[in-house]
Order: sequence, then C-alpha cells, then structure tokens
Amino acid sequence: MNAPLLQMPLRVERDIFVLRQRGREVAAAVGLEHQDQVRLATALSEVARDLLLGVGGADVVFAVAGAADGQRHLRVDLAPVRALPDGRYEPQSGAVARLVDTLGVVTVEEVTVVRMSRRVPATAQALTSERLAQLRAQLGKSSPGTAEEELATQNSQLIAALDEVRSQRDELARLNEELEQTNRGVLALYHQLTDELEETNRGVVALYAELDEKSAQLRAASESKTRFLANVSHELRAPVTAIIGLARLLGDSASDPLTSEQEQQVGLIRSSASDLLALVNELLDLAKAESGRIEPELTEVDLRAVFGQLRGTLRALHTGPEVELVVEDPAPPATVRSDEVLLAQVLRNLLHNGLKFTTRGEVRLRAERGTDYWRLVVSDTGPGIPAELHERVFEEFYQVPGPTRVGGTGLGLPYARRLVTLLGGDLELASAPGQGSTFTVSLPADGT
Repeated sequence: MNAPLLQMPLRVERDIFVLRQRGREVAAAVGLEHQDQVRLATALSEVARDLLLGVGGADVVFAVAGAADGQRHLRVDLAPVRALPDGRYEPQSGAVARLVDTLGVVTVEEVTVVRMSRRVPATAQALTSERLAQLRAQLGKSSPGTAEEELATQNSQLIAALDEVRSQRDELARLNEELEQTNRGVLALYHQLTDELEETNRGVVALYAELDEKSAQLRAASESKTRFLANVSHELRAPVTAIIGLARLLGDSASDPLTSEQEQQVGLIRSSASDLLALVNELLDLAKAESGRIEPELTEVDLRAVFGQLRGTLRALHTGPEVELVVEDPAPPATVRSDEVLLAQVLRNLLHNGLKFTTRGEVRLRAERGTDYWRLVVSDTGPGIPAELHERVFEEFYQVPGPTRVGGTGLGLPYARRLVTLLGGDLELASAPGQGSTFTVSLPADGT
C-alpha cells in the first residue's frame, strides 16, 4: 500500500515545472480538491527551487501513507543529492508551510529527506491496493507538458486566484458595511436601553425610598400598638382584679345573704371579669413578646417533669368523660436545653386549646427524639381546621368559624408561636376537617 505512486529526479530548472505539474496530477489522481492540488503544487515548486539552488537537486518520491489520525495522506519525499547544511531545511518563503499539512526533515533508512504531506479527503475514492496500482500505471503512462504549458497553467491559476481574492475582497467590503450598519444599530439600541435603564433605576430608587418611609411608619405603628397594648393591659389589670375581688366578697357566706337573682348577677359579673382578666393577661404577654422584653433563660429541662406537671394542672380542665387527656412520658434521657417556664406555657396553651375544642375522643401529648432535635406533638380528635385557615389561626384575634362559638380571645396560638420562635424552634399545624388537629413544636436538642 505504501509503494511509490511516482518517482522523478530534480536536477535542472525545467524539472521544477515538471515537478509542479506532476504534483498536481498526483494530487488530482488521489482525490485532493482543486485548491489543495494548487497548494501542494505551489509548495513543491518552492521547495524544489530551494533544493536545486542549495544542494544541486533531489530525488522526488510520491506515495500514499496512513497516519496516526486514521486518515490517508499524500506524502512527497525529496531526497537531496548532497547533504543539507547542518541537516536542516528552512524554506525561503515562510508561507510554504501553510500550504501543506506537514513540512519538515526526516530520516528514512539513514537518508535525510525533506517531507511534506497533505491529507486526502474522506470523501475521496477509497485508495485500495487495486486503486493504487491503477494510479501508478496511469501516472507512468502520462508524459509531462512543456515549461510553456506549465507557465500558462500557472498564469490561469494565478488569474483564478486573483479573481477569487477580488471576490473575497468585495464580499469582505460588503460584510464590513453590514457590520458597520449593525454596529450603528447596536449602538443606538445600547443608548436607548441605557436611557431606559437609567429611568428605571430612578424609579426603583424612588420606590425604595417610599418603601423605606412606609417601613419606618409601619415600625412606628407597630411600636405604638405594642406600647398601647402593654399600657392598657397593665392599667386594666388592677380594676378588673378589684371587680373580681368585690364579686367574691359579695358571694362570700360571711357577707349579707343574697337573693337567688342577686347571686346569679354577681356570678355573671365575676365570670365576665375573669374572662376580661384572661384577655388582659394575654394582651400583656403578647405585647411583651412583640417588644422583645421576653428573654429565654436556657437550662437543661427534664421533659418528664414538665409533662408530669402539665398532666396534673390540666386534669381539672376535663370537659367530660368523653374526652381523655393522654400525656405520654418520653423515654429517658429526655432533656432539652430550653426555657422551662416558656416551654411549659406553650404546651399548656396547646393542650388547653385541644381540650376546649374537642368534645369526644382524646387530646394527646407525646415527644419524639431525633438526631439533634425534639418534636413535641399535641394532637386532638376535634373538628379539625381547613387547610386554607392553617396560617390564619396564628393571626392575632382570629378564631376558626364554627357552628358553636367557643370562648377565647384568639391570642393563644400567636403568642405560642412567638414563644417557640424565641426558643429557636418552629410551631407547625397539620389538620383537616373531621380529622382533628396536630400541633408540632420542633426544638433543637442543644438549644441553638
């Protein structure tokens, strides 16, 4: 497969023209495109002139060889008749190396040759052994033309190249003009976008200024509300407590006896005052939480002790034999770093809500330990809460609508969530109508 396709000597000036012509013929025979044929022929004539003038000529061999990239290459070896100076070759024209894929000096069977090659396109006819044999026979029968004919061919090729350069120059000029027009359009669009962006930025700055002003007003209103709640709650506690005390004195057995109607009226006064005091206390607690006056005192809290305390204090809130309060003792060790008073207040609030809204079934408190957290779960078998109201129940003064009105202020759950947040945890609700409600307090085990 690597047998020479053609061999010829390079000894005189005329051989340069013959070599150029034969190089173009061989390139066409193996399937190189027309432009590549001209490039290879031009590179051959330049190298041949250098070798003829430098070392007196060379023996030229054309062959087809494989390469590391798996492609076929047309290879031309020029073996100088005399040794190259310093065993090196540098073409006089620096453009020669760009006309072929490879150009350099190699040693073949202890003979130094100048080798150049050009890749054969993959679309060319397959160069099998039979095909190469046909090409050798075909090239052996052909005879080179005269120098005048080769000069005429070179002239026509030069004219074609000049026409192509002129065409490319005209195309480049057209592209440059289109590029200038595009640049002008891009520049105009850039200026337009810049102006629009500056206008938008001015609007955004004005909007941020307005938002900052509204935020300041909102903070001031929130602080005013908190101060109002705290002051009003504090001022109301004394007279409400006095009303409860006076009502208790009126109903005491040591006082003058009351008629049944009077006893009923005094009981209503006492009950209303107690409800009002509960509302005042909840408002005061909420105001403290919003103002940041509540600072948790973190200690190691024994959940078993907290659960036992809640079991005892809430037993009196049982609404009837149809509702069971179940407080499961967590498995030891059951400690969490938290504020015992605030944590007990949160759980008491959730259990109290469950007992208040559950008429049948149970209210259950249990603890689940994770890797680095505790989940304290309060579940009930009450009426349940629709999904669209899960967040609203944590709004101040909001109560879930229902067929029967249950007493309360709507401040317990918002206050409980604020306390859980202060403790570094989350309070979540899972509920559906007819399926009860589950409130989950998630706390970090180490209190951070």
